[in-house]
Amino acid sequence: QVQLVESGGGLVQAGGSVRLSCAASGRIASDYRMGWFRQAPGKERDFVAAISWGAGNTVYANSVKGRFTISRDNAKNTVYLQMTSLKPEDTAVYYCAASKRGWDAQVLYDYWGQGTQVTVSS
Repeated sequence: QVQLVESGGGLVQAGGSVRLSCAASGRIASDYRMGWFRQAPGKERDFVAAISWGAGNTVYANSVKGRFTISRDNAKNTVYLQMTSLKPEDTAVYYCAASKRGWDAQVLYDYWGQGTQVTVSS
């Protein structure tokens, strides 16, 4: 069983930066992928980025490529999402998730955190 707890959200101005953290409890096997998803008000939850726990391979949604960076610290059992050049359309609840089966399809993720709100003001 894996439990995920996100932190680091808040209010930030457009053009600013924020770093989200996702602390995992329980053993994260090397074949896991850790992903970030987001859900804006009135919209479906969308894929943002994912990283493989073992090799550190990464995948990004086109909308965040070049602005967001996903990373992990295996010793701390923590995944990060560094977000820069933030736009008002990045406003959403950001969720951390863990999967052994996929990369960007949320149906393939087995464990989810409770989410953290990021609000970008214009």
